[in-house]
Amino acid sequence: MALINKIFANGRDEEEFFAQLEKRNSETDKKVTIAVSEIIDDVKENGDKAVMAYTKQFDGVKPRYYEVPRDVINDALTTADQRFVDALLNSMENITEFHNRQKSQSFIDTKENGVILGQKVKGLNRVGLYVPGGTAAYPSSVLMNAVPAKIAGVKEIIMVTPPLKNGQPNKDILVAAAICGVDRIFLAGGAQAVAALAYGTEEVPKVDKIVGPGNIYVATAKKLLYGVVDIDMIAGPSEILVLADHKANPRYIAADLMSQAEHDVLASSILVTTSERIADETIEELEKQLPTLSRASIILRSLSDFGAVIICENKDQACDIANRLAPEHLEVLFENPMEYLGRLDNAGSIFLGAFSPEPLGDYYAGPNHVLPTSGTARFFSPLSVNSFEKRSSYIFYTEDALREAKDDIMLVAKKEGLTAHANAIKVRF
Repeated sequence: MALINKIFANGRDEEEFFAQLEKRNSETDKKVTIAVSEIIDDVKENGDKAVMAYTKQFDGVKPRYYEVPRDVINDALTTADQRFVDALLNSMENITEFHNRQKSQSFIDTKENGVILGQKVKGLNRVGLYVPGGTAAYPSSVLMNAVPAKIAGVKEIIMVTPPLKNGQPNKDILVAAAICGVDRIFLAGGAQAVAALAYGTEEVPKVDKIVGPGNIYVATAKKLLYGVVDIDMIAGPSEILVLADHKANPRYIAADLMSQAEHDVLASSILVTTSERIADETIEELEKQLPTLSRASIILRSLSDFGAVIICENKDQACDIANRLAPEHLEVLFENPMEYLGRLDNAGSIFLGAFSPEPLGDYYAGPNHVLPTSGTARFFSPLSVNSFEKRSSYIFYTEDALREAKDDIMLVAKKEGLTAHANAIKVRF
């Protein structure tokens, strides 16, 4: 079995590969949906009792406490490695600076005839943040979700995270939660925690929106509960597409491809290059670097099943493929990469140049790392401050202004057969 698929772009072979990716993205496990539906119904009916029972069943442990005490959160921060805390604080500073620019403004528009129109922008009241635990614990995701929520003006952030095998919370997650102001933390994970946030229980407050990454059960629960609450997005497996010309460094390319392949055996890492030499040297580098990495077995499966090296005739064709796939992460390792920014329409986040590798965006630079996957970057955007805001419009008309508009309004209402609408205007005159 080849380490990674090598494909010459001819309009047929690459499309066969893309179809394979789309099949992976569209497959829904009916058993998972049935199981998650049962969990949701149980939690809706039985609240915390059901949540705790599922925690013991799936995590194999009874948590030391259901809600993590504030002193435990504070102790995690005070006893943490100071270098780790400083790294998170530096990252949070960059995330805050970037997201501060996204905040929307309310507006009011007054007209000469006395009409007043406007929009009021307000942060959501309460948001739920799901954070995976165990080996897939991501303190960086706490920052990426909580910081924009705080900037938007969210009043309360409720975190849920599964307990470790010893019944305790992951301390790194607690540190991240402490420095960015998470209000309450509950030791519960999986679909049961998502359902608790959506419906509220005796202990867990009902939230307006649920954000944060999780496994297939978490993603399915969020999908099924959309409408009961808002959600950030339905996240699929991680993916990266690297555009490279003949001057790109194969060592960098190989390392960057594997940085996403290590997430999951379903992750997709794709190189699109104008140089067959770069393609071959990248494959050599993959073979060289792979044995040195701790998650080599996951990377190997990911690359062989859903990875590809695609060789194109020119950069225009390469950009067309990038727009076709709309990847979560898009690296541009072309000479003068800024020149191509205008050509690249569909991507969650774009990394320009040899010294802007994807992990820079995951941990530090400032733009959000919660990104659309599975081609949804064609119409979805990264998580942002706007994701935690809601908007209300308002209207004020004077009697004279309404009199001037009444005939038009009644005409359209009658055309639609809605005579009561027309009457609500008519009775005023």
